[in-house]
Amino acid sequence: MSEQRPTVAVIGGTGNLGQGLAFQLTQRGYPVVIGSRKADKAEESARELAERTGSEIRGLDNAAAAEAAEIVIMTVPWAHHQGTLETIREGVQGKIFVDTTVPLVPPKVARVQLPEGGTAAAQAQEFLGENVRVVSAFQNVAAAHLQDDTDHHDCDVLVCGNDKEARAVVVRLAEEIGLRAWHAGSIYNSAVAESLTSVLIFMNRFYKINGAGIQITGEPGEAA
Repeated sequence: MSEQRPTVAVIGGTGNLGQGLAFQLTQRGYPVVIGSRKADKAEESARELAERTGSEIRGLDNAAAAEAAEIVIMTVPWAHHQGTLETIREGVQGKIFVDTTVPLVPPKVARVQLPEGGTAAAQAQEFLGENVRVVSAFQNVAAAHLQDDTDHHDCDVLVCGNDKEARAVVVRLAEEIGLRAWHAGSIYNSAVAESLTSVLIFMNRFYKINGAGIQITGEPGEAA
């Protein structure tokens, strides 16, 4: 009997990163719910992805999408971070919540600008409360790399969070969609991944790279 995979909601799933993650998850057999501020926009995105993949995908407003899933991934711009957290706060209680947000402040997106409290993910943890296991991940993977079925083992993902078991779930999820994922410590260590995005944006422009990423050198031994 095949393993029953948890339902994953992608909040902000109509954007490039959200669409890419939703596509990858669907291809790996995860039930996916697309969330958006407007339900009709989410439904349209879900229909398009369903036609592309042949899978059944639902589209709901953000609050309903969070309620409908066991794992919730938020992929919204920094400007909508707090407002979206307020919308989904009730729906994510007791769940794993994955925050992909990078605190980019246009027009200077190639300059690191971390928020008060140190990181966007730490702000999310404080606001959502201890009953939500917040994990930070996927900030340093270019959305374009997630639009096809290619394994992107050259794209490493730093996974931060205060709950080791929750981090492990997200590490496994990232690896299943073809990325290389690493436990990277507490939620405050997300400052590294959030800062790296601005560095990579600068490098993309300077070197004309189509979606620079990171790689961790060395081979792990037996897990601690």
